[in-house]
Amino acid sequence: MISDIANEFRRYRMVADKAVLQVPDDELNRVVAPDGNSVAMLIRHLSGNLVSRFTDFLETDGEKPWRDRDSEFEERPYTRAEVEERWETGWRVLDAQLAALTESDISRTVRIRGQALTVQEALLRSMAHVAYHVGQIVLIARMLSQDRWRWITIPKGESTAYNSNPTMERRPS
Repeated sequence: MISDIANEFRRYRMVADKAVLQVPDDELNRVVAPDGNSVAMLIRHLSGNLVSRFTDFLETDGEKPWRDRDSEFEERPYTRAEVEERWETGWRVLDAQLAALTESDISRTVRIRGQALTVQEALLRSMAHVAYHVGQIVLIARMLSQDRWRWITIPKGESTAYNSNPTMERRPS
């Protein structure tokens, strides 16, 4: 189960990576709707969440006292290098923790904001959170790249062709 979860996390990361690559540098911080988020904000938030949740995952509450969640949503310019560094940090912490888990850990109890969850529940909750925000990143990236957009998933009108060679269904390596 842990390897299946790790593979799904990798698939979501791959989708986000492909979307973010299509966002021009000068658009990474653009907020496209009132009280909305930019791609840079969403990446900072996801990274902050992953670092908090998965640092000492089995031993300490997933909402660390040192995390400043509100700062993840501050409107200020971040360079692509800063965004990429934060992104890598979050995934590195998650990947290390997933690699350290064993199948026997699945039923262990962890805490997030004081709430007791099994490791399985916490992993699925985190994956759903990542999927939610990756969808937002893709939508914003699509809007910002406009006519330069290259499809990440199946392009409109190409389902039949894709189904004859479903490359996105393969496990990421």
